[in-house]
Amino acid sequence: MNLPTVQRAQQILAEAHARNPGQWADHSRVAAESARAIAAHHPSLDPDAAYVLGLLHDVGRGAGGSGVADVRHLLDGYRLMLDAGFEDSARICLTHSFPIKQADAFARPWDCPAEDKRFVQDYLDHVEYTAYDRLIQLCDAVALPSGPCLMEKRLVDVALRHGFNALTVAKWQAFLSLRHEFEAAAGASIYALLPGVVENTFGFSR
Repeated sequence: MNLPTVQRAQQILAEAHARNPGQWADHSRVAAESARAIAAHHPSLDPDAAYVLGLLHDVGRGAGGSGVADVRHLLDGYRLMLDAGFEDSARICLTHSFPIKQADAFARPWDCPAEDKRFVQDYLDHVEYTAYDRLIQLCDAVALPSGPCLMEKRLVDVALRHGFNALTVAKWQAFLSLRHEFEAAAGASIYALLPGVVENTFGFSR
């Protein structure tokens, strides 16, 4: 795969966070650790590659200048990674928010030109998702900045902050299908593979 090393990916994230500080970077680290943990129990995924893809999936937020719920970060991340020569990471920057291949499934208004939205939809129409695409979609949906949590908590959290639309339920169903897919491949509940799920879901410390 065409990816930065783990060390370079950590540096890229740190630089992006310095440009635009926020909880999005901790969310990215949690998604990365979750991806690595699940990939370690998957028969065909590389844990380090999964970690790098998770770490940089939201790197476009480092561009700053717009709200944390913007659609712009998808394209900013895609272009940043593509310009750096990391095509596989660029791809994940675009695909991670679309477990269903519909640009309108992003509930927030599109804060970018109409041609950018058309580009995203065309990209989704022609890309064939790999297990890595689906893994990062899954891990994005269980990653709070404080740690991994029950998927339903994260989905409701996102809906409360970003809103919802006619495609939200279909998107949630797709996320739940991803959980079942990776649990079947790993032979275990994903929650058994991720540390701190109870604490991060219920705010309970043992």
